[in-house]
Amino acid sequence: MNKAGPGIVLAFLFAVFALEAQAVDGLSVEAGNGSGLSAARVGLQWDWQKKWLQGADWHVGGYWDLQLGRWHGASNITDIGLTPTFRLQRNSGYGAYAEAAIGFHYLSTKNLTAAKQPGSNFEFGDHVAVGYRFGDKGAYDLSLRLQHLSNAGLWKPNPGIDLTLLRFQYHF
Repeated sequence: MNKAGPGIVLAFLFAVFALEAQAVDGLSVEAGNGSGLSAARVGLQWDWQKKWLQGADWHVGGYWDLQLGRWHGASNITDIGLTPTFRLQRNSGYGAYAEAAIGFHYLSTKNLTAAKQPGSNFEFGDHVAVGYRFGDKGAYDLSLRLQHLSNAGLWKPNPGIDLTLLRFQYHF
């Protein structure tokens, strides 16, 4: 692990305890690739316990998603992210859903690939996903995510990173 590695792990742990003092609602693992990188992450989720735009069958809900990941490209990269996520889901808690989000990521290095070397370690991460929640009490969740990370042009260069990720989540 490079010199920034222990600091990133400490920042991740601090973020876990800095979120609302409530029980963790979910645990996720995801893996995928894109832009010359392969990526794997683990995450913790906190459900907002809100239902917006509720209709007869659907509503918009959401959750905080705190992730710690490892990417492989030109170097080994540690990724820590915090993302508020909105989900269009069935009122029953089961079945198909769609979600969208934009959050914050810190990358341990800017040396991602030969062609992807952003001007900052700080990146915005947005994603769209489709998934299906199933099992006893909707405990299992499988989704496909398309994620884009960039620094929004705040620093040069801003090559952007596009990832396709398969995600499994367990809801407590």
